[in-house]
Amino acid sequence: MSQPVRVRFAPSPTGPLHIGGVRTALYNYLFAKQHKGAFILRIEDTDSQRFVPGAEEYIIEALTWLGLQFDEGTHIGGQYGPYRQSDRKDIYRQYVDILLEKGAAYIAFDTPQELDAKRESTPNFQYDASTRGDMRNSLTMSADEVQKLIDGGTQYVVRFRIEPNEDVIVNDMIRGEVKINSSVLDDKVLYKSQDNLPTYHLANIVDDHLMEITHVIRGEEWLPSAPLHVLLYRAFGWEDTMPSFAHLPLLLKPDGKGKLSKRDGDRLGFPVFPLEWKDPKTGEISSGYRESGYLPEAVVNFLALLGWNPGNDQEMLSMDELIRLFSLERVSKSGAKFDYEKGKWFNHQYIQQKPDSELAGLFAPILKEHGIEADKGYIEQVVGLVKERVSFVKELWDQASFFFVAPAAYDEKTVKKRWKEETPAQLGELIDVLKGIGDFSAHHQEEVVKGWIETKGYHLGNIMNAFRLALVGESKGPHMFDITAAIGKEETIRRLEAAIKNIK
Repeated sequence: MSQPVRVRFAPSPTGPLHIGGVRTALYNYLFAKQHKGAFILRIEDTDSQRFVPGAEEYIIEALTWLGLQFDEGTHIGGQYGPYRQSDRKDIYRQYVDILLEKGAAYIAFDTPQELDAKRESTPNFQYDASTRGDMRNSLTMSADEVQKLIDGGTQYVVRFRIEPNEDVIVNDMIRGEVKINSSVLDDKVLYKSQDNLPTYHLANIVDDHLMEITHVIRGEEWLPSAPLHVLLYRAFGWEDTMPSFAHLPLLLKPDGKGKLSKRDGDRLGFPVFPLEWKDPKTGEISSGYRESGYLPEAVVNFLALLGWNPGNDQEMLSMDELIRLFSLERVSKSGAKFDYEKGKWFNHQYIQQKPDSELAGLFAPILKEHGIEADKGYIEQVVGLVKERVSFVKELWDQASFFFVAPAAYDEKTVKKRWKEETPAQLGELIDVLKGIGDFSAHHQEEVVKGWIETKGYHLGNIMNAFRLALVGESKGPHMFDITAAIGKEETIRRLEAAIKNIK
């Protein structure tokens, strides 16, 4: 590519960032980094009625957590700023005037009530070449009338003037050539005098041009707007600098029937936001991937494969590998089912890959919540023994609590099944055997204890199951002698004595 690649992620701060938006940001990031280009954050806040306090900060925090670092943006600046559209009012007004001077746009004074009345009286009403002659606008009024209304403070909008019966072609990097006839497009509002702000359509085009954006990679829901944007580029005479478009497939519900929504996550028990979100108006709290225990690298890997594939069977892909392999040509045209169970699988895989020392650091705060202070080396040892059994760090407590706290009760079903009449006497003998072991390593213990069981002619399963019940409180946990080696001889004997005394 002759021109340096510049892509932008341009969310609106109207609430928490949906996981589909995160995927859009990720694909933009991968494309930019693969081409050694720039990844830009632009906040599109021209809809002042829908602005939500804290949403912009949430977006930045979420993408930072996922490792998607911007090269330019509202929080770091850059030579093409400002990067918040509400800070660019004066810029947009200049381009509104250019379109008005060219006759590519016009001023309309129709009130919301008048428009509603027209919609009621005219089926499938559309403000376009066939209807604008009947409306209150600068095409049907004299210049003096228009100026008088403006001077008198009458609110107005500026509409784009679309000529009918013209085939508009959008060359999409994912979908190929998309052709649409201009007659199906309405004369979109580009600017509102009420708040002196442009609508998305104008601000988006002007900003992409001035910020020298080379590729617009966005969700499928924006595809119907693409022909309008092509026409706006032409109206300004910017055809030569028009970016390449790529419209990503939707993220679908787990059953594939419709677009993924927050309601689906609430119903099936998975997050649809990267971070936990508290609605500033209602106080409602929505779960997030971070707070649910997902690792950022697992979320990135999971999302990358929802609608794209690397061309081989590889599933575990680091960020560097994703950057190297990513291509828009391998992005699907059809929607991708949101398989949240696969997301858990990825998290499990990444937990297995984590060094025990790092997992121990993540587990330590959970231990502290349960009143446990333990040596870091011991926590690492425990984590290494149980991590293959968990998909989330928070599950380590359930799998490993007995390493830190002796059982206060014993699972009734296991007692009924594993605790025989002869068990107390046999475990009493086992205590004597353990007392005589000098080398309490797992391997040596196993050798001695199994030798004793064989010599006595005891049933191996009966002894070992009762042994586990006494130490753990139920039938779970890693290799038995790994447990005893970890908790040590004294604690092992203490728990056996307690079980003999307390289990009836």
